[in-house]
Amino acid sequence: MSVEATLRPEDIRLKREQNPKMRERDLARILGISEAELVAAHCGQGARRIEPRVAEFLAGMEAVGTVMALTRNESAVHEKIGVYENASASEKSAIVLGKEIDLRIFPMHWVHAFAVEKRDGGDVRHSLQFFDRAGDAVHKVHLRPESDLNAYLSLVEKLTSVDQSPRVEVTPIVSSETSCGNDAAIGETLRERWTAMQDVHQLVGILRALKLTRRQAVHLIGDEFAWRLDHAAVSMMMERAVEKKTPIMCFVGSRGCIQIHSGPVMNVAPMGPWLNVMDPTFHMHLRLDHLVELWAVRKPTKDGHVTSLEAYDAAGHLVVQFFGKRHEGESERADWRLLMEELPRLAQASAA
Repeated sequence: MSVEATLRPEDIRLKREQNPKMRERDLARILGISEAELVAAHCGQGARRIEPRVAEFLAGMEAVGTVMALTRNESAVHEKIGVYENASASEKSAIVLGKEIDLRIFPMHWVHAFAVEKRDGGDVRHSLQFFDRAGDAVHKVHLRPESDLNAYLSLVEKLTSVDQSPRVEVTPIVSSETSCGNDAAIGETLRERWTAMQDVHQLVGILRALKLTRRQAVHLIGDEFAWRLDHAAVSMMMERAVEKKTPIMCFVGSRGCIQIHSGPVMNVAPMGPWLNVMDPTFHMHLRLDHLVELWAVRKPTKDGHVTSLEAYDAAGHLVVQFFGKRHEGESERADWRLLMEELPRLAQASAA
């Protein structure tokens, strides 16, 4: 629960000054507040509240040029350097299909937003930061030296909110997920509908209709379509993708955005609990110690089945998902399929 009632904006700003190198997310956690509350406390002093109008934001971003897009959850950070291009938006969803920046956006979760200026020596770093109603970040945009600052400032001006209060109201988001156990009838229905899939996107509707989470579904579906992998499988998959030059797709999502990398990976570097990708236009930071279950998942499509590697945390949330790179209408890459089939499975004794 937020301590906003007792922690004044000036107190928050003082803590920020006392901890200049600490990441906002980490400082907010220490202070017992949301990251949105931490940013809001700086309104008029390095932050400006803007309206989270997704369609208008996307319409103005292409002119800003090359930027860094960032989407994260508790265990994975996904960064892409590129241009917001080929964007479209409706009330319920939005999409960006740029060469580098590829997003699926859910506007209902874009509740609070800020344009932030942060001094770094003699430089000023600019970013747009979007948060859900709990105050958790759903997406961020960081300008780069080559970004068009005038286009950015024009967009910020258009989106600037009348309300510049240094406080925001946040409300916790309580999960509505329920456990179905190992209900045989649900499992049978799931297998019937799963087998009949013609497109991987149909899975969302199937899970919604059966009131299942994705993790519950992979537990129920059976070995024909999903099997547990050893904890080393993610690192091994990345190493082999680099070695074999196998292009992949990497999905990381927050509540309000899914960000996708499509293409090869070249520089994979483990560091402590983190597995890092540090390529020219793609950076990923993945906490391997947060991954409790790894699954290989096979989904039927009209073009043959496709295989994903899915990683779940202790709460059952999907942390990251990998596929072989493919486009609609294409069969799955043979090298990716072979890579997935050769990953070590979790021993039955361990699985029990």
